[in-house]
Amino acid sequence: MSDTVPEGRVPARVLLVGCGKLGTRLGERLVRKGAEVVALRRDPSALPESFTRIAADLTAPLAEPLPQADAMVITLPPGDGYRLPLEHLAQALPAIPSRVVFVSSTRVFDGMQGPDPITEADEPRPGSERARVLREGELLAIERFGAHIVRPAGIYGPGRDFLIRQVAAGTPIQRARRTNRIHETDLVRALHAMLTVDAPPAALHAVDQAPAPLGDVASYLADLLGVADPPAIEPAEPSGTVLDGTLLLELLGSLTHPHYRSGYDSMVVDG
Repeated sequence: MSDTVPEGRVPARVLLVGCGKLGTRLGERLVRKGAEVVALRRDPSALPESFTRIAADLTAPLAEPLPQADAMVITLPPGDGYRLPLEHLAQALPAIPSRVVFVSSTRVFDGMQGPDPITEADEPRPGSERARVLREGELLAIERFGAHIVRPAGIYGPGRDFLIRQVAAGTPIQRARRTNRIHETDLVRALHAMLTVDAPPAALHAVDQAPAPLGDVASYLADLLGVADPPAIEPAEPSGTVLDGTLLLELLGSLTHPHYRSGYDSMVVDG
Protein backbone atom coordinates (compact mmCIF):
# COMPACT_ATOMS: atom_id res chain seq x y z
CA MET A 1 0.00 0.00 0.00
CA SER A 2 1.12 3.59 -0.65
CA ASP A 3 2.22 5.79 2.23
CA THR A 4 0.65 8.85 0.66
CA VAL A 5 -2.15 11.00 2.07
CA PRO A 6 -4.81 13.03 0.25
CA GLU A 7 -3.35 16.11 -1.43
CA GLY A 8 -3.77 19.39 0.46
CA ARG A 9 -1.94 22.50 1.57
CA VAL A 10 0.82 21.83 4.08
CA PRO A 11 0.83 24.48 6.84
CA ALA A 12 3.91 26.71 6.73
CA ARG A 13 4.62 26.35 10.46
CA VAL A 14 3.28 23.60 12.71
CA LEU A 15 3.51 23.64 16.50
CA LEU A 16 3.78 20.14 18.01
CA VAL A 17 2.81 20.24 21.67
CA GLY A 18 4.12 17.32 23.76
CA CYS A 19 6.29 15.98 20.95
CA GLY A 20 7.00 12.33 21.79
CA LYS A 21 7.51 9.42 19.42
CA LEU A 22 4.30 10.03 17.50
CA GLY A 23 4.83 13.78 17.25
CA THR A 24 8.41 13.24 16.11
CA ARG A 25 7.36 10.96 13.24
CA LEU A 26 4.67 13.42 12.21
CA GLY A 27 7.11 16.32 12.44
CA GLU A 28 9.70 14.54 10.29
CA ARG A 29 7.04 13.93 7.67
CA LEU A 30 5.98 17.59 7.75
CA VAL A 31 9.58 18.77 7.38
CA ARG A 32 9.97 16.56 4.30
CA LYS A 33 6.87 18.26 2.88
CA GLY A 34 8.40 21.71 3.42
CA ALA A 35 6.86 22.78 6.72
CA GLU A 36 8.70 24.43 9.59
CA VAL A 37 8.16 22.38 12.75
CA VAL A 38 8.27 23.88 16.23
CA ALA A 39 8.31 21.17 18.91
CA LEU A 40 7.42 21.80 22.54
CA ARG A 41 8.30 19.35 25.32
CA ARG A 42 9.93 19.29 28.74
CA ASP A 43 13.27 18.03 27.43
CA PRO A 44 13.55 18.55 23.66
CA SER A 45 17.24 17.68 23.42
CA ALA A 46 16.64 14.33 21.70
CA LEU A 47 14.37 15.78 19.03
CA PRO A 48 15.62 16.10 15.42
CA GLU A 49 17.80 19.10 14.65
CA SER A 50 15.43 19.93 11.79
CA PHE A 51 12.87 20.99 14.41
CA THR A 52 12.83 24.30 16.25
CA ARG A 53 12.97 22.94 19.80
CA ILE A 54 11.41 24.62 22.84
CA ALA A 55 11.86 23.35 26.39
CA ALA A 56 8.68 23.97 28.38
CA ASP A 57 6.60 22.37 31.12
CA LEU A 58 2.92 23.17 30.64
CA THR A 59 2.06 22.37 34.24
CA ALA A 60 3.25 25.95 34.88
CA PRO A 61 2.81 29.18 32.89
CA LEU A 62 5.41 29.66 30.17
CA ALA A 63 7.98 32.41 30.67
CA GLU A 64 7.83 33.57 27.04
CA PRO A 65 5.18 33.56 24.32
CA LEU A 66 5.23 30.76 21.78
CA PRO A 67 5.84 31.58 18.11
CA GLN A 68 2.93 32.15 15.77
CA ALA A 69 1.86 28.93 14.06
CA ASP A 70 -0.47 28.03 11.21
CA ALA A 71 -1.41 24.67 12.73
CA MET A 72 -0.99 22.85 16.02
CA VAL A 73 -1.08 19.20 17.09
CA ILE A 74 -1.48 18.41 20.79
CA THR A 75 -0.24 15.00 21.93
CA LEU A 76 -0.04 15.54 25.68
CA PRO A 77 -0.46 12.49 27.96
CA PRO A 78 -3.49 12.62 30.29
CA GLY A 79 -1.34 12.82 33.43
CA ASP A 80 -3.26 14.52 36.22
CA GLY A 81 -5.59 16.19 33.77
CA TYR A 82 -5.60 18.62 30.87
CA ARG A 83 -7.08 21.77 32.37
CA LEU A 84 -3.88 23.48 33.52
CA PRO A 85 -1.66 22.43 30.59
CA LEU A 86 -4.23 23.56 28.02
CA GLU A 87 -4.85 26.81 29.90
CA HIS A 88 -1.13 27.58 30.01
CA LEU A 89 -0.83 26.68 26.34
CA ALA A 90 -3.67 29.06 25.44
CA GLN A 91 -2.05 31.86 27.43
CA ALA A 92 1.28 31.40 25.64
CA LEU A 93 -0.12 31.43 22.10
CA PRO A 94 -0.03 34.79 20.31
CA ALA A 95 -3.08 33.60 18.34
CA ILE A 96 -4.97 30.36 17.93
CA PRO A 97 -3.72 28.50 14.84
CA SER A 98 -6.24 28.07 12.05
CA ARG A 99 -6.04 24.26 12.32
CA VAL A 100 -5.71 22.45 15.67
CA VAL A 101 -5.72 18.69 16.22
CA PHE A 102 -6.02 17.16 19.68
CA VAL A 103 -4.91 13.53 19.97
CA SER A 104 -7.09 11.68 22.47
CA SER A 105 -7.71 7.91 22.63
CA THR A 106 -10.46 5.39 21.94
CA ARG A 107 -10.22 4.73 25.69
CA VAL A 108 -12.57 7.69 26.04
CA PHE A 109 -15.23 5.00 25.44
CA ASP A 110 -14.19 2.89 28.45
CA GLY A 111 -17.37 1.53 29.96
CA MET A 112 -19.32 1.47 26.67
CA GLN A 113 -18.64 -2.22 26.11
CA GLY A 114 -20.32 -4.38 23.53
CA PRO A 115 -20.11 -5.88 20.05
CA ASP A 116 -21.88 -3.01 18.25
CA PRO A 117 -19.40 -0.76 16.40
CA ILE A 118 -18.93 2.71 17.90
CA THR A 119 -18.74 5.52 15.35
CA GLU A 120 -17.72 9.16 15.58
CA ALA A 121 -21.42 10.04 15.94
CA ASP A 122 -21.59 8.23 19.29
CA GLU A 123 -21.18 10.45 22.34
CA PRO A 124 -18.61 9.16 24.85
CA ARG A 125 -20.04 8.18 28.23
CA PRO A 126 -16.85 7.73 30.26
CA GLY A 127 -16.97 4.72 32.56
CA SER A 128 -13.54 5.11 34.14
CA GLU A 129 -11.44 7.92 35.57
CA ARG A 130 -9.04 7.75 32.62
CA ALA A 131 -11.95 8.01 30.18
CA ARG A 132 -13.32 10.98 32.11
CA VAL A 133 -9.97 12.79 31.95
CA LEU A 134 -9.68 12.11 28.22
CA ARG A 135 -13.17 13.40 27.54
CA GLU A 136 -12.53 16.51 29.60
CA GLY A 137 -9.39 17.12 27.53
CA GLU A 138 -11.32 16.76 24.29
CA LEU A 139 -13.99 19.22 25.38
CA LEU A 140 -11.42 21.73 26.65
CA ALA A 141 -9.47 21.52 23.40
CA ILE A 142 -12.65 22.12 21.41
CA GLU A 143 -13.65 25.03 23.65
CA ARG A 144 -10.26 26.79 23.74
CA PHE A 145 -8.87 26.00 20.29
CA GLY A 146 -11.72 24.74 18.11
CA ALA A 147 -9.79 21.48 17.91
CA HIS A 148 -10.50 18.48 15.73
CA ILE A 149 -10.30 15.27 17.79
CA VAL A 150 -8.35 12.17 16.74
CA ARG A 151 -8.86 9.03 18.83
CA PRO A 152 -6.26 6.34 18.14
CA ALA A 153 -6.85 2.76 19.25
CA GLY A 154 -3.92 0.66 20.48
CA ILE A 155 -0.87 1.91 18.57
CA TYR A 156 1.61 -0.68 17.36
CA GLY A 157 4.59 -0.67 15.01
CA PRO A 158 8.38 -0.42 15.26
CA GLY A 159 9.29 0.03 18.92
CA ARG A 160 5.67 -0.65 19.94
CA ASP A 161 5.84 -4.42 20.30
CA PHE A 162 4.20 -5.05 23.68
CA LEU A 163 1.85 -7.79 22.41
CA ILE A 164 4.66 -9.51 20.51
CA ARG A 165 6.69 -9.71 23.72
CA GLN A 166 3.65 -10.95 25.67
CA VAL A 167 3.02 -13.76 23.19
CA ALA A 168 6.69 -14.70 23.01
CA ALA A 169 6.80 -14.94 26.82
CA GLY A 170 3.63 -17.06 27.00
CA THR A 171 1.84 -14.51 29.19
CA PRO A 172 -1.81 -15.49 29.85
CA ILE A 173 -4.31 -13.28 28.03
CA GLN A 174 -8.04 -12.62 28.06
CA ARG A 175 -8.72 -14.15 24.64
CA ALA A 176 -12.33 -12.96 24.41
CA ARG A 177 -11.53 -9.26 24.89
CA ARG A 178 -12.56 -7.15 21.90
CA THR A 179 -9.62 -5.12 20.60
CA ASN A 180 -8.92 -2.38 18.08
CA ARG A 181 -5.56 -1.12 16.86
CA ILE A 182 -3.81 1.21 14.44
CA HIS A 183 -0.33 0.91 12.97
CA GLU A 184 1.78 3.95 13.74
CA THR A 185 2.40 4.55 10.04
CA ASP A 186 -1.31 4.95 9.37
CA LEU A 187 -1.80 7.11 12.45
CA VAL A 188 0.90 9.50 11.23
CA ARG A 189 -0.78 9.56 7.81
CA ALA A 190 -4.11 10.34 9.48
CA LEU A 191 -2.68 13.24 11.49
CA HIS A 192 -0.99 14.63 8.39
CA ALA A 193 -4.29 14.44 6.51
CA MET A 194 -6.13 16.17 9.37
CA LEU A 195 -3.72 19.08 8.99
CA THR A 196 -3.88 19.36 5.22
CA VAL A 197 -7.31 18.44 3.85
CA ASP A 198 -9.77 21.27 3.31
CA ALA A 199 -12.53 20.01 5.60
CA PRO A 200 -11.32 17.45 8.16
CA PRO A 201 -13.92 15.69 10.31
CA ALA A 202 -14.64 17.08 13.76
CA ALA A 203 -13.71 13.71 15.26
CA LEU A 204 -11.88 10.73 13.81
CA HIS A 205 -11.39 7.20 15.10
CA ALA A 206 -7.88 6.10 14.09
CA VAL A 207 -8.56 2.36 13.87
CA ASP A 208 -7.81 -0.19 11.19
CA GLN A 209 -10.32 -2.36 9.35
CA ALA A 210 -9.95 -5.47 11.52
CA PRO A 211 -11.21 -5.21 15.09
CA ALA A 212 -10.71 -8.67 16.58
CA PRO A 213 -10.76 -10.67 19.80
CA LEU A 214 -7.36 -10.56 21.46
CA GLY A 215 -7.12 -14.34 21.16
CA ASP A 216 -7.27 -14.19 17.37
CA VAL A 217 -4.45 -11.66 17.23
CA ALA A 218 -2.36 -13.61 19.75
CA SER A 219 -2.81 -16.85 17.83
CA TYR A 220 -1.69 -15.19 14.61
CA LEU A 221 1.38 -13.80 16.36
CA ALA A 222 2.19 -17.15 17.97
CA ASP A 223 2.18 -18.76 14.55
CA LEU A 224 4.46 -16.03 13.15
CA LEU A 225 6.86 -16.41 16.07
CA GLY A 226 6.77 -20.22 16.07
CA VAL A 227 5.67 -20.43 19.70
CA ALA A 228 2.69 -21.94 21.49
CA ASP A 229 -0.53 -20.00 21.83
CA PRO A 230 -0.49 -18.03 25.09
CA PRO A 231 -2.78 -19.57 27.72
CA ALA A 232 -6.22 -18.12 28.26
CA ILE A 233 -7.33 -16.30 31.37
CA GLU A 234 -10.46 -17.98 32.66
CA PRO A 235 -13.31 -17.37 32.74
CA ALA A 236 -13.49 -15.86 29.27
CA GLU A 237 -14.94 -12.35 29.45
CA PRO A 238 -15.97 -10.73 26.13
CA SER A 239 -15.17 -7.21 27.33
CA GLY A 240 -13.97 -4.22 25.33
CA THR A 241 -15.39 -2.29 22.41
CA VAL A 242 -15.52 -2.42 18.63
CA LEU A 243 -14.63 0.84 16.86
CA ASP A 244 -15.78 1.63 13.34
CA GLY A 245 -12.97 2.75 11.01
CA THR A 246 -15.07 3.81 8.02
CA LEU A 247 -14.31 7.52 8.34
CA LEU A 248 -10.55 6.95 8.49
CA LEU A 249 -10.70 4.82 5.36
CA GLU A 250 -12.69 7.55 3.59
CA LEU A 251 -10.11 10.15 4.67
CA LEU A 252 -7.03 8.21 3.54
CA GLY A 253 -8.45 6.15 0.67
CA SER A 254 -6.54 3.08 1.85
CA LEU A 255 -4.47 2.00 4.83
CA THR A 256 -0.85 0.91 4.66
CA HIS A 257 -1.78 -1.80 7.18
CA PRO A 258 -5.55 -2.39 7.00
CA HIS A 259 -5.42 -5.31 9.44
CA TYR A 260 -3.21 -6.73 12.17
CA ARG A 261 -1.91 -9.49 9.89
CA SER A 262 -0.29 -6.98 7.54
CA GLY A 263 1.02 -4.86 10.39
CA TYR A 264 2.56 -7.69 12.38
CA ASP A 265 3.94 -9.33 9.24
CA SER A 266 5.87 -6.10 8.64
CA MET A 267 7.29 -6.27 12.17
CA VAL A 268 8.01 -9.98 12.55
CA VAL A 269 8.53 -11.36 9.03
CA ASP A 270 9.95 -8.32 7.24
CA GLY A 271 11.82 -7.16 10.33
